[in-house]
Amino acid sequence: MAEDGLKRPREEEESDEEIGGDDSDDDIGPSIPGAGEKKVHKKKKLAHEKLYLDNLPEADRYWKSFMHRDSINFVTMTKTNFLITTSVDGHLKLWKKQESGIEFVKHYRTSLRAIVSVSASADGAMFASVSESAKGGPGGEGRVFDVVNFDMINILKFDFTPKAVCWVHEPGSGSTLLAVSDVDSPKIRIYDGRGDGKPLHVLEKIHRAPVHLMEYCAKYDCVVSADEAGFVEYWQPSEPWGLPSVPGMWQYKSATDLFHFKKTKSIPTSVTFSPDGNHWACLALPSRTVHVFNTLTGKLTRTYDESLSAVEEMQQAGTAVFKLDDMDFGRRLAVERELDASESGPGGALRTANAVWDESGSMLLYATMLGIKVVNTVTNTVARVIGKDETLRFLNLALFQGAPLKQVQTLAMAASSNPLLEEKAARDDTLFATAYRKQRFYMFGRGHEDDARGERDVFNERPTHEERTVVIEKKQEKKALPTAATIHTNMGDIRLELYPNIAPKTVENFVTHAKNGYYNNVIFHRIIKKFMIQGGDPTGTGSGGESIWGGEFEDEFSPLGTHDRPYTLSSANAGPNTNGSQFFITTVATPWLDNKHTRHILGYYGAKSMVPESSCSRRDGCTACGNDAADPGASVSG
Repeated sequence: MAEDGLKRPREEEESDEEIGGDDSDDDIGPSIPGAGEKKVHKKKKLAHEKLYLDNLPEADRYWKSFMHRDSINFVTMTKTNFLITTSVDGHLKLWKKQESGIEFVKHYRTSLRAIVSVSASADGAMFASVSESAKGGPGGEGRVFDVVNFDMINILKFDFTPKAVCWVHEPGSGSTLLAVSDVDSPKIRIYDGRGDGKPLHVLEKIHRAPVHLMEYCAKYDCVVSADEAGFVEYWQPSEPWGLPSVPGMWQYKSATDLFHFKKTKSIPTSVTFSPDGNHWACLALPSRTVHVFNTLTGKLTRTYDESLSAVEEMQQAGTAVFKLDDMDFGRRLAVERELDASESGPGGALRTANAVWDESGSMLLYATMLGIKVVNTVTNTVARVIGKDETLRFLNLALFQGAPLKQVQTLAMAASSNPLLEEKAARDDTLFATAYRKQRFYMFGRGHEDDARGERDVFNERPTHEERTVVIEKKQEKKALPTAATIHTNMGDIRLELYPNIAPKTVENFVTHAKNGYYNNVIFHRIIKKFMIQGGDPTGTGSGGESIWGGEFEDEFSPLGTHDRPYTLSSANAGPNTNGSQFFITTVATPWLDNKHTRHILGYYGAKSMVPESSCSRRDGCTACGNDAADPGASVSG
């Protein structure tokens, strides 16, 4: 007998429909490929993602900044562990990466005009900058630096205005080939970086419009260049100056996505190759998009939309990486619109923005209005945002990863527990960034944001005369605020202890009014027994008086400015941030007034005997004491 629940043999006359058809769970045997199966898209995962993120900065605030005399436009990190910074006034500084932070090495005045482009060689040994002519007409010059010896080794004079510069020689080749483009023509000239300044080759057929961007890939001995018309080209920096003969590289441009910029009416403004050379990332304007291309196929693999419309939409929908309050978002949006309006064209600050890869080639970092995004290009997600608490608009980036002091270790050294060796092997991953209209570059690290070994903003430049004047004026203002005062009344004096460190603006208002005679012959118009006396209104009605700035000013609450004892003096107001000239002195502890009135003074010597004896004013409608109205006219002296 067949028991319930056991399978029975299938009868020949039974049809598929009678037993449930193809959807029956009892079907045994192979099924038709794809039948009844739903495609499940597995989420891509990046192996060792946590390790890669641990080797990147993660601070919400920069931990150190250094100065130039003018706005900084480029920061470049070389493979020889040197940081090179340039500013729009033609100055260049070299810094050496140390175990923690950086150390200043040398300063050069490379030009009287702005530096328009810079380039570091693939091996990090050479650096070049180009700038416009100091006379303002056609022409320009280039400076060549030996990075390791921090020495300027050559000056190149041009009879044209340079636009972009790029080292195009292979590491270890012995040559120093420097490509320089022309702002007025599509020509690209190849120079010997150590030569006499005469071009070795002039390339006229690669582009048809002025070239504003060039980047060299050492792995494939290939240059990717872009012109102002939106065309992107690959070429090898040797004769016949054509497409590199690399196995697997595209042969027909129509099979690539390199026409994408022309189709979208945008132009790439930066190109950065990944460490393995297999991908390159670029920023594009005016679309404000970030693209990732496969180097060999020329195919577009990733696109990230950072346009203002997309950012506004995500902010309103609450789908942004993090949501800003409306006021902060509006302020940042105004800066972005200013950049679009005046800084997105040739030579604009937005053109200096770039993207950088981490050492794994999977994380891409670029600056946005929300901060510096770290994007996982494998999983296509934003892994973190660096510097999101800062109000700065970051632009140009440079990344250092690893240990600054690299040396060959023996087996004995590796097996030892020498703390000095461990310190030298410690990583100090640091991100360097410029910011819009700032003469500083900023450093982000891991754990340095709470560093207490000095100021966050280092003043490594001598301040201008105007800056020194402002500092002196501020110091004088701080010194002018006293810490004591006396109220003279017809019933005696009240001596006051002032707290300018707790409520500087409130103390300044009170003291300035006193020095100007504003409180002379002013009555205490409101007196409430076992509570307080109130004065400071020149009209004597309780509805008059204003601050020294001509209106009302904000509250200055502090955990130290509490009403936990009698005889404290605070600003009288009609609500939040409505302080004027009126003040009151308490006669008992009034803790319920904390964070409602700004306490900035403690009254003593005379207050204890004079205040309880004061009579009530009938104008206040108080009948607590039953005495006749008093008129204790008052004046204040510092």
